[in-house]
Amino acid sequence: MSDSKTILVVEDEAMIGMMLEDYLETLGYRLHAVAVSVDEACDQARRGGFDAALLDCNLQGEKSWPVADILAETGIPFIFATGGMADDVPSGHADRPTLAKPYTIGAVERALAKVLSA
Repeated sequence: MSDSKTILVVEDEAMIGMMLEDYLETLGYRLHAVAVSVDEACDQARRGGFDAALLDCNLQGEKSWPVADILAETGIPFIFATGGMADDVPSGHADRPTLAKPYTIGAVERALAKVLSA
């Protein structure tokens, strides 16, 4: 399993973070970390060391666009996760894949396969 891809999860809801951790393990991915705030996620994004990220659009009432900017600048693929239409993705990231909540393991699998194969 040492060659399995590592995923950063950016999610402020503990139950959703745990569910994603279970999904990743089931799908053969490794969890890099779970970041629960924009600041923490930006720190993780700057440090790198992971292959892709699942990025919740709204973290504790703050949009995660700064995290997306860092990931884009460093070339790390990511998927936006959104629970509603209020998460209007900035035009600079409009081409990024989006995963709608509530998640299914199949949707997570397809989204990760898409960004990791690009």
